[in-house]
Amino acid sequence: MTLQLRIEGFKAFREETFELRPLTVLAGVNGAGKTSVIQALLMFSQAADQPSGYVELNGPFRLNLGTFNDILNIDSPQIRIALRDDSHDPDEEAFVFSGGETDQFASVKSVGRSGRFAMPRQAGLLQYLSAERLGPRIVQNSSALPHNLIEVGCLGEFTAQVLHERGSTSIDPKRFAPEVDPKTTYLKAHAEAWLSKLTRTVWIDTVGYRDIGSYGLKFRVDEDWVSPTNMGFGLTYALPIVVAALTAQTDGLLIVENPEAHLHPAGQSQMGHFLATMAAAGVRVLVETHSDHVLNGIRRAIGESCVLSAERAVTYYFDPSQDRPEKLEFTAAGGLSHWPSGFFDQYQIDVSALTRIRRPRRS
Repeated sequence: MTLQLRIEGFKAFREETFELRPLTVLAGVNGAGKTSVIQALLMFSQAADQPSGYVELNGPFRLNLGTFNDILNIDSPQIRIALRDDSHDPDEEAFVFSGGETDQFASVKSVGRSGRFAMPRQAGLLQYLSAERLGPRIVQNSSALPHNLIEVGCLGEFTAQVLHERGSTSIDPKRFAPEVDPKTTYLKAHAEAWLSKLTRTVWIDTVGYRDIGSYGLKFRVDEDWVSPTNMGFGLTYALPIVVAALTAQTDGLLIVENPEAHLHPAGQSQMGHFLATMAAAGVRVLVETHSDHVLNGIRRAIGESCVLSAERAVTYYFDPSQDRPEKLEFTAAGGLSHWPSGFFDQYQIDVSALTRIRRPRRS
C-alpha cells in the first residue's frame, strides 16, 4: 500500500507530494527540508488523533516549531496537509491549519474524510524516534500509560520499561532474527539478536524500580555485565529503533531520524538491512539519513538478500539548489534509477582528489 502525503504552505513547501511506501528514505543536504516532511506528518497525526480543533506546535513528539508564523510558507495563506491511500481509497483526508503570527498552536479544520487515518491509543501505530535520542543512562524514567500502550518514546526514554514489561511477549514471526531458533518467539531474544548484528554480540537485562518510577538496563558482553554508561552511545541509540520496529503494529508507521548515529560503518549498513527487513515484514518505515552505509544496506537488502522488492522502497533527495526534492527509484539489482550530483558522492570525490596528489620527485 502506497500513501500519498501532500504538503501545502508548510515551511519551505509551497506545494509538494511524497509517496510513503513501505520503506521511504529522505536524504540530502542539511536544512533542505527532510525534517520538515516528518514534522508535517506528525502535525497531521496530531490533527487526526485529537478532535479538539487545534494542535500544539511545541511539546507533542518533542517538536519545537515555535510560532505559527515560523512554520507558514511565506507565499501561502494557510497550511494544508493531506494523506491518501492510492491502492484502496481514492479520497484523501486533509486538514487545514491556521493561526496568528505569534500563536504557539495551530487551529485545525478537517476538509477531508474524517477518521480515515485516525490513530487511536494503541501502541505501535505511530512511533517517532528523534535524532536527539537519550544517551547512555543507568536508569530510565517510566511512562504512566498502561503497559499495553507503552512505546519506546521519541527519545528512546522508555525502552527499558518496554523490554521489562513486554520482553517475554511474542512478536510477529516475520520479524524474527535469523540467528534465533524460530521456536523462540519473545521480544527480548530477538531484540538481543538484532542489536548484536548492529553492534557486537550482546545480551540485555532489565530491572524495574517501580517505587521510584524507573527502569534500568544492563548489557552482557562475553561474561561480564556492563552498565549502559560503560558501553557507549552506539547500543543505546540503536536499541530503541530495534524495539520500536519489533513491537510496531502491522502497517504501523515507524519514523526514524539518523538511525546511523554512533554506529560503526558496518553497523550502519546492517541498520539499513534491518529497516528494509522490517518494511518487508509489515512495518511502514520512514527514515531520514545522512549515511551512504545505511543506504547501501538497504540496497543490499533489495538486490542481494531480496528481502524487499524494489518497488516497495523509494528515496527522495533534497538539494536546496533544486526547485523540489528529486525522487529516486530502486532497481531489482539494488541500484538506483539515477544518481544526482551531490547524492552520497563525497567518497568518490575524496578518493579522486587523493589519487591526483603527486608525491614530490626525488632529486
